[in-house]
Amino acid sequence: MSLSHERSQSPDTDWTAPTTSPTDTPLTTEALIEDLEIPWDLSFAADGTLFLTERVGRVLSFVDGSVRTVTEPADVIDAESSDDGWWVTGGEGGTLGIAAHPTYPDPPVVYVYYTTMTDDDERVNRVVAMDVSAEDPAATESVLVDNIPGSKIHNGGRLTFGPQNYLWITTGDAGNGELSVDTDSLGGKVLRVTPAGDPAPENPDLGGDPRVFTYGHRNPQGLVWLPDGTVVASEHGPTGRDELNRLVAGGYYGWPDTRKHVEYADAGPEVRRPLANTGTTGGWAPSGSLFYTGDAVPSLRNRLLTGGLKGQKLLVTTLTPAGADLPPGDVAEVYDADWTDDAYTATTHSLLADELGRIRHVEQGPDGGLYLVTSNRDGRAGDGFPRERDDVLVRVSPAE
Repeated sequence: MSLSHERSQSPDTDWTAPTTSPTDTPLTTEALIEDLEIPWDLSFAADGTLFLTERVGRVLSFVDGSVRTVTEPADVIDAESSDDGWWVTGGEGGTLGIAAHPTYPDPPVVYVYYTTMTDDDERVNRVVAMDVSAEDPAATESVLVDNIPGSKIHNGGRLTFGPQNYLWITTGDAGNGELSVDTDSLGGKVLRVTPAGDPAPENPDLGGDPRVFTYGHRNPQGLVWLPDGTVVASEHGPTGRDELNRLVAGGYYGWPDTRKHVEYADAGPEVRRPLANTGTTGGWAPSGSLFYTGDAVPSLRNRLLTGGLKGQKLLVTTLTPAGADLPPGDVAEVYDADWTDDAYTATTHSLLADELGRIRHVEQGPDGGLYLVTSNRDGRAGDGFPRERDDVLVRVSPAE
């Protein structure tokens, strides 16, 4: 069963959060693809095909152990990979999010989010749909959402299908926080549209662009659904202050005016409080997320998994509803202060630290398997990375 099909089922209000520590079970990883160039996103189709993007301008597929290039959109900016230095050519843009149509291969459509240049040499981000069964998929490209603010930083970029098969899109503020609070702008938002790119009929009326679901974001790059339908986003913060946020239709998430713990404590009800905010000590640089429901790695079931770029680790967050028992927190970060969203307590453990490098995205396969990709050739990897085989797609399993 595909993830998109799971999310279109009725909400499961009886799910329970684990009370054990995810660190109790050692994990092992198996490389399935090596020598990737800055992979960014993964999307499993209903038939088991895995689509993935490389920021350098490629869409790949992975079927039965074989990798092939599906298409190379012509308008993507140059984003060459790097083995050293901190800044890859093209900044943080390129070919970013990807999502297969929920009923793929009927139709054989894949959605892609990429950074491009306007005729005035300004960066913008764009969401397109392509028929990947065509001889030249790029020639079938149709634009669903255009002119999302772009820059060398903060391009957002996650695409994923959620409940009712609406397409959800995360966008960054393009380095201009004022765009995030402007509901007429597509920058610093979470958008929700139909597969044709129209505003989802149930979207909130914020008096601005009708595709906006939430606003006041800085650079969100992960979206997941809990079994009961609750939406959670992961978001990059300034100088640390990375966040997990429970999304509520029409909610304002504080950026650019509110990001410090004391600011959330003092803010009024119009500002949604985060489930977690790392403060200035460390930080995660959180990217793609998954709420894992598979059986292949039982210790991670019913937990939020997020790629940690800066920390070069897998972040495992247990979201415990108010009043329920927490997992052990002695080697974890527990977020239960008066400035947090009190609907859940977030307990975050770290796994695979410095074993794979920068983890960009985590995804669940139709078989319940757990997969992730690294981002070690983006010029920002820490000591020991990139390795000769980087970047990689790996499958995660319990160690024997």
